[in-house]
Amino acid sequence: MKNLDYMKYILILSLTLSSFITNGQLHKKVIFTPTNYYSFFSANTKPVLTIKPGDTIVTSSVDCDGFDKYGTKRSIGAAENPLTGPFYIEGAEEGDVIQITFTDMKFSRNTALCLPFFHERSMPSSITDMVKNNLTPIVWDLDLQKNKAKLQASSEHLKNFEVAINPFLGCVGLAAPQGQEVGTGDSGPFGGNMDFNRVTKHASVYLPVYNKGGLLYLGDGHAAQGDGELNWMALETSIDYAFTVKLIKGQAKKQDYPRVEDAMYIMTVGMDATLDNSLKIATKGMLDWLQEEYGLSIEEATQVMGSSIEYKIAEIVDPKVEVVAMIKKDVLSKIQKN
Repeated sequence: MKNLDYMKYILILSLTLSSFITNGQLHKKVIFTPTNYYSFFSANTKPVLTIKPGDTIVTSSVDCDGFDKYGTKRSIGAAENPLTGPFYIEGAEEGDVIQITFTDMKFSRNTALCLPFFHERSMPSSITDMVKNNLTPIVWDLDLQKNKAKLQASSEHLKNFEVAINPFLGCVGLAAPQGQEVGTGDSGPFGGNMDFNRVTKHASVYLPVYNKGGLLYLGDGHAAQGDGELNWMALETSIDYAFTVKLIKGQAKKQDYPRVEDAMYIMTVGMDATLDNSLKIATKGMLDWLQEEYGLSIEEATQVMGSSIEYKIAEIVDPKVEVVAMIKKDVLSKIQKN
């Protein structure tokens, strides 16, 4: 096959387009097959694809160690959380917010990996030292019909142990600000390695833009994860998913942290080196959202938040501790808007 014909063949395989109309606007459905994966939230990486707000992108991600749906190592070296992207969002500029909504998400294989390990932040050193050298992953089998996972080689006590599974992405992030190259094991106001188990099908993630085009990176598929990711690995697996983006102009003046929304909750993400600061960032973020959306006074906000806020410690093993503040939408539906 001639080189030119070969390149055309690869392009057809990796990028398939179809069109549809939403609200009178012509949008595209793009099937993108990644061939390279990246380990920094960086504006220095050439975008793999330019997409318009409203387009739907259908793509996939390898697991945190770079293994694909066939168990083949696809990333180079020992990079942590090799990601798909970056996707250039047409019209996005610094100061905007990009809303990423996952329209579909599913497992692409029937196994997942988890470490027999406790991270040093999770327990006293007398406990964590007992398993600190346990760095050989344990295999879990995923039953995709029952949405359950069981240990492949279980012990006597765990032979009947199983957990519910639901695919979610650990990493959703834009390029970091001010020319930084932040590793994909880390996170910040731009999103990143949040490892929050509600970032799944039908959820929306709102991220402030720091670079032209936003430059969206996605990946780090999970089947299940307890709060905090105590093992330093969730049930790690590869994921197929689809997403669409919406551009909210100028919104970053009011939002310098990630927000997440699904059918049940609005959620604000706080990330910092300490649990105290992470909680304060998340709580202040919820106050911002309530005042912005509902026009609450500070006194009114004390009553809504004091009676109804919930917290999840989403992540403790990464460089930043992550706390998510959450309020149910059915609670907020009782508030009289201006």
